[in-house]
Amino acid sequence: MHETQPPEGGRRPRIVVPSRSDALLRNFTEVIGGPLGSRADPGVASPGIYTVERVLVVLTALAALVGILLKGYCRVNGWETPTQFYATCYSDFPELFRNRGMAQGVFPILGSGSQFEYPVLIGLIAGVTAWLVPGGDANARTLAYFDINAVLLAAVAMLTVLAIARMPGRRPWDAAMVAVAPGIVLAGTINWDLWAACLLAGGMYFFARHRPVAAGILIGLATATKLYPLLVLGAILLLAVRTGRWRPLLLTAGSAAVTWLVANLPFAAANPTGWAYFFQYSADRGAGYSSPWFAYNLVAARLGWSGLAPDAVSALSAGLFVLLCAAIAAMALTAPRRPRLAQLAFLIVAAFILTSKVYSPQYVVWLIPLLALARPRWRDFLVWQGIEALHWAAIWMYLGQVTSAGSSQHNLDMPYYVLAVAAHMAAVAYLMARIVWDIYNPAYDPIRRHHVDDPHGGPFGNAPDWFRLDPARPAESVVPWKAASGA
Repeated sequence: MHETQPPEGGRRPRIVVPSRSDALLRNFTEVIGGPLGSRADPGVASPGIYTVERVLVVLTALAALVGILLKGYCRVNGWETPTQFYATCYSDFPELFRNRGMAQGVFPILGSGSQFEYPVLIGLIAGVTAWLVPGGDANARTLAYFDINAVLLAAVAMLTVLAIARMPGRRPWDAAMVAVAPGIVLAGTINWDLWAACLLAGGMYFFARHRPVAAGILIGLATATKLYPLLVLGAILLLAVRTGRWRPLLLTAGSAAVTWLVANLPFAAANPTGWAYFFQYSADRGAGYSSPWFAYNLVAARLGWSGLAPDAVSALSAGLFVLLCAAIAAMALTAPRRPRLAQLAFLIVAAFILTSKVYSPQYVVWLIPLLALARPRWRDFLVWQGIEALHWAAIWMYLGQVTSAGSSQHNLDMPYYVLAVAAHMAAVAYLMARIVWDIYNPAYDPIRRHHVDDPHGGPFGNAPDWFRLDPARPAESVVPWKAASGA
């Protein structure tokens, strides 16, 4: 079990136990005898074979197994439309394997004529796993492709959980949110997003360990998998402005940029058209499923209003995201106490999700590890995950209707789908509001209420303010480790 030593050595700190610290879990444990007893000494006394990390790995494996079992109908009957939607077992893996040439031996991005709408590392993962598919009939090969990627994603989920559990501080059990997250169980095998989440978690782990170059390398790889990890550099930038510590930003951003270029240049040189297709596709696409813009167009079409053209969607999406980022920056620079890195990272990524031109169900994977670090409160987490599960079901039922052209009495009609999209957006916005409340009122922050500053902030931890937009109001003092270790 990983245990963080205080900088000056001495007695190991006790870890935070959720059954004691979280009100919801404390109440749930009453049926099995109540929370962990006051005489227990977690983090100091040996747990035997039941270490935190081993338990988390087992939980992740069980969750991954449930996720694969939920795809059972399609694994037996094949991924065909519209039944794959009605059976809620849709995955991009079979669709891309059959329709992007991989079943015929075309390597994504590099292959002649390849049109692959994902960044280069996803193309690499997709192509290499296609090489691993054994021979046989088309259905058997499609199933094998799904299974290979599902097994790899289970391993990637375990690595993500371990990275969260090993973050500095006293809260390894917060990684259980990632291990058993319903969002990952339901949507983890839709696409390769867990690879990006894993790389980003690793990058944040190294940053927390004061290794900005290693952090930048992993963030660069994550950005070559999905673009959203790049947004975490915005959080680092805000902390650099607030503290005046520019070296961590320069090292992390510089190594991330070099890594991204190294990952992309071979693909760009080998097939410029195939490499540029992802960027062109992202720029030209209109309102995608489950975005606010798509929901508006559905309502507008029903009411006879004018819809939003692709150019208008692009402008509104980018403009609103910039406004939200400006608001987050203003909050970060005016709060009485410097925000934590994970709090800012969650806010920026959530703002991107709310304003993006598309919200695929698997995007929930982006936020789960960040929330486990930003606000590890099980009540809010489970309510949010329940709403995301409703959206996950709603989009498949809606797509079942669209692709089958069936009567609305046998399908999910448009208003209910739009309500599910609105509920997802409201839940994410609520989490953002709670995190902003924690920033302005650190006594409500689950991390800082244990008398620590920012265990995930690395070089910014315990740093005094260098710049604030309201210098007339004195900044709240930072609690040093020596004072916290006695709490």
